[in-house]
Amino acid sequence: MPQRFGRPGLLGTIARTAAISATHTAVSRGVNRRMSERDMQRQMAAEAPYQAPMPAPAPQAPPAGGGTDRVAQLQGLAELKAQGLLTDEEFAREKARVLNG
Repeated sequence: MPQRFGRPGLLGTIARTAAISATHTAVSRGVNRRMSERDMQRQMAAEAPYQAPMPAPAPQAPPAGGGTDRVAQLQGLAELKAQGLLTDEEFAREKARVLNG
């Protein structure tokens, strides 16, 4: 019996159903995977302990009469400035503190 145009036969219907089913399965798996990943991230964020920022160390007074200690402190400040950890203002303030202390 000849097949009419626009009216699929049994094989065409089976093929279309299989394609729709495979698409549904792939989409469903993707959605489930993304939901699982989000749930895992939320759970890890909830379980992570809150870490308060560490307080800045208290400035220490230089030992009395210790000339070499001052040189070492100035060298340390210069290294911090060279590494970009101190701004020019911070370096000048700490340098004055060491020299006047």
